[in-house]
Formats: sequence, structure tokens, C-alpha cells
Amino acid sequence: MTFVLEAHNFSFGYRGVPVVSGEKLTMEAGQVLGIAGPNGSGKSTLFRGLLGLIPTMGGMVIRRTQAIGYVPQKEVLDELYPLSAAEVVQMGAFGTLSGLRRLSPDAKKMAQTCLDRVDLPEVGKQAYSSLSGGQRQRVLLARALMVKPKLMMLDEPTSGVDAVAAGVIMELILRLAMDEDLAVAIVSHRLHDLRHTCTVGVWVANGRAQVGPADDLLRVERLAFAPTIPPGAK
Repeated sequence: MTFVLEAHNFSFGYRGVPVVSGEKLTMEAGQVLGIAGPNGSGKSTLFRGLLGLIPTMGGMVIRRTQAIGYVPQKEVLDELYPLSAAEVVQMGAFGTLSGLRRLSPDAKKMAQTCLDRVDLPEVGKQAYSSLSGGQRQRVLLARALMVKPKLMMLDEPTSGVDAVAAGVIMELILRLAMDEDLAVAIVSHRLHDLRHTCTVGVWVANGRAQVGPADDLLRVERLAFAPTIPPGAK
């Protein structure tokens, strides 16, 4: 068993006020973990803490890799700016450059390979703005693959797409995790998608993160009996 990320007795919050805490959360290679909970419960705060976007307020988070692919909740690219799908994917390599260096031919070739891996081999020259919502999300997945990740963090990857496109995206995520031995964490409000993709679930409610089997924790019925959201939770 290879743990890519471990969090122990963790607590995350803002301006000195804890929002969410938990005892133990681990992610291993090839595993897909789903994070869900009522609106405002703190699931996004947990996600940001695990990713390292906000510091821990207590406990520890151990990330055993710096190769982290991140897909944000919504990527806003000016539709008036003529970026092609391939150029959006190439943006994933910019963090590896220094000074005024340009992308190498190998990096541009890798961008096409990443598009192939998300089943969009033909869209590289098309305008990103012309793609469907589902295709845009898959392009952003390809961009995250440019860092050759060991850990992939996805924030609402099926937001704003229809059920068919959501199913394609989730199947793709599962395939990437299994074929490339990635540890994947997904935060989403679509419990059906998570239950059919994830093996481990994290249910965030009342300021606590509970970890267990996805089939048990990520049931739609839990939303009906969700406890009161703590004041100030994100």
C-alpha cells in the first residue's frame, strides 16, 4: 500500500476560526476518494487544506509528492482571447519553466498526448471557447496531466454539464486512476457520480470530516438528515 497523502488530527479554517476537522484521512495510488456534504458544510475548505491552498490549523498533512494535478471548480478563460484547446493544455507546463523560456517541442507534443489520454485527440486546433462544457472539462483534465501527477485534485469536475457528459468525465477519471496509478480526490455535490466512481468517501457535516466506504457515506438520503451547518463554514 502506497500512501500519496496522509492527514492526521487535522483542522482547517480561516482567520483563526476552524471550519472542518477530522482524525485520519489517507489517499493511496490508484484510489479515487470522493468528498461531499451539505452546501456550506466545509467540504471546499477540506479540499483546499488537503491541496495546500490554505495552511493547517492543527495536526499534519503529509504529501509524498510534489507532482499534483489540480482542476479548479470553474476555469474562466476570456472567450475573446483566441486560445486553442492545445494551448490551454500547454498552460499546464508553464510552472516548469523559468525566465522567458518557451515551451519545448517535446512539451507541445506531450500536450497532444494528454489530449489523447482524455479521448479528445482531434480538438487540439479548435478554439477552447467553441467546445462543449464536457469537452472543456476534459481539456482541463489534460492540462492537469501535463505535470505528470501522482496526485490529482478535482473541484466539482462535472459542474455545469449534463448527465451524459458527467458520466463520461467520471469514467475517464476512474480509468486514469487505475491505468496510471493516480491517487485522486474529487469534491462534488453530485452524490450519484461519486458513489459510482469512488471507493472511499468523506462526508463533511457539522464541522467534521467522516471517512468510510463511499457506498455508505455518499448516499443521497444523508442530505435530508444533514446536521445544521456551523456559522461561517465554507
